[in-house]
Amino acid sequence: MSILIISENRKARFDYEIIETLEAGLVLLGSEVKSIRNKQVQLKDSYISFVGDEAYLQNAHISEYKASSYNNHTPERLRKLLLHRNQLEKVYGALREKGLSCVPLKIYFKNGRIKLEIALVKGKKLHDKRESIKRREANRELKQKMMR
Repeated sequence: MSILIISENRKARFDYEIIETLEAGLVLLGSEVKSIRNKQVQLKDSYISFVGDEAYLQNAHISEYKASSYNNHTPERLRKLLLHRNQLEKVYGALREKGLSCVPLKIYFKNGRIKLEIALVKGKKLHDKRESIKRREANRELKQKMMR
């Protein structure tokens, strides 16, 4: 099983406390796949929303493919997520009842198919973010001392 990470949403890991992660497929156009292969994708500020009983990826920017002419796609269009029915119900229930959000964490190739890792998240408060920064700096200093 070969996995090639294309893009990560590091801001989501900083801004949110991750509760649970899921893997989802994406419905994409050919020019979008080619742009993703060229790593021209940005997940910052993107999120998962529901229209009817289907989940969609919003605000994910996949740049237009330069070599494609009239067949090009709109960079920030809605992209349908491919999830099992029970996964959709679980995510939708968590969004409605528990007040959680759903954001993409990373997009990657897995066995030749494009997958999206999504997470149910809870927003961090300012003091939680400061604590994350302190912990990260302490780990960095510890690694530097171990290397010497």
